[in-house]
Amino acid sequence: MHPIVRFAPSPTGRLHIGNIRTAVLNWLYALKCGGTFILRLDDTDRERSTAEFADGIRADLRWLGLHWSREERQSDRTALYDAAAARLRAAGRLYPCFETEDELDRRRKRQMAMGRPPIYDRAALKLDAAERDRLEAEGRRPHWRFRLANTEGDSLAPLPTIVLWNDLIRGDQTVDAGSLSDPVLIRADGSYLYTFTSVVDDIDMTITHVIRGEDHVTNTGVQIQLFEALGGTPPAFGHHSLLVGADGQALSKRLGALSIESFRDDGLEPMAVVSHAALVGTSDAIHAVADPAELAALMDFAKISLAPGRFDVEELRALNARLLLGLPYAAVAHRLAAMGIASGAPETVSAFWDAVRGNITTLADVRAWWDVVAGDIAPVREDPAFLAAAASLLPSEPWDAATWGAWTNAVKAQTGAKGRALFHPLRLALTGRDTGPELKALLPLIGRDRALARLAA
Repeated sequence: MHPIVRFAPSPTGRLHIGNIRTAVLNWLYALKCGGTFILRLDDTDRERSTAEFADGIRADLRWLGLHWSREERQSDRTALYDAAAARLRAAGRLYPCFETEDELDRRRKRQMAMGRPPIYDRAALKLDAAERDRLEAEGRRPHWRFRLANTEGDSLAPLPTIVLWNDLIRGDQTVDAGSLSDPVLIRADGSYLYTFTSVVDDIDMTITHVIRGEDHVTNTGVQIQLFEALGGTPPAFGHHSLLVGADGQALSKRLGALSIESFRDDGLEPMAVVSHAALVGTSDAIHAVADPAELAALMDFAKISLAPGRFDVEELRALNARLLLGLPYAAVAHRLAAMGIASGAPETVSAFWDAVRGNITTLADVRAWWDVVAGDIAPVREDPAFLAAAASLLPSEPWDAATWGAWTNAVKAQTGAKGRALFHPLRLALTGRDTGPELKALLPLIGRDRALARLAA
């Protein structure tokens, strides 16, 4: 059976490295197994969900190359939720509650003061029809709770009730439903909560695997009971660890700076971001993978560590540099042309790419090196007399990779300069920089006329 997985973000903000990791793991699993990857916008939060954020999520996923075969919006599926809620009501598993938030808070505090767990005491189940009618006549609108299966007989007192599943990542997991409050599935304004809509959708979409963060482990215990109450088969669950910063601290306060949009704006490569998201927190070393199929082949739940993955934006930037280093000219030719780096014969631009790709962090960095070989720069002339002597020894063209060595040997013989005293002034004059690509590759691209002009006082 081919897996069916889903990525279900809420369109209440832009995607960041934390939630894109979940998307990548789902997408790679589907890609590896010939499955289906669904984008589901969980937009039950009416106040915070916006069309702009939904568009941003789509744009981020497309930029990363995470293509989906089906898209759904929970806001379009209300009729399905209404029908499922009606079935739960008819089965006695969904019941109305009239307490306000203040009343519930006071009740929890009393329970804790008495040494009892602060879970909902099911007081609403003790109301008769007349009492419910009276509360509604007072203007109270009920919220609706799902009655967990954790009692015996007619008792309302919860008993220890273990919900067990074999997690794809964490192994055998248990949640004691007897220690939980009956969860609210429908707010007083009639809107549905994630806990409910997610299960209804997973049943309807025949989701086979739910891969998500470990912060949903407790939800899983409740949702397994919901699957069963609605006559559905629970999917296989896998809960991956969350990411922390390089300093070990939570990323929550820095997510704006770690958005996929910010990575794109910074010029990072999509597959560098995808590679990092796929491999961080696994037993595989983080390395740049340009081919999605190759990355999918590495995907294995057994490799995902239970310890938090450490995300370091500088490591991502270094990974981006390694990815670019491995790209052949054919993979970037059209992008270089779009940047205006296309003058001269294709073999010239290809030679330029081979010369500079080891000295860039983002593709945008090639612009400055193109100016070095084909434009105007401000040369740095440390020793005009030395540079004049070097200029007088420049050989005639054509030049190739051997020209640099032959020229500098001649300069060394005439001036006696060697090592840094020989090479550093020449690099500064020819490129305007202290470091950079090998000059044996750059010099033929710079050409004799530019070299003379930069060496001259």
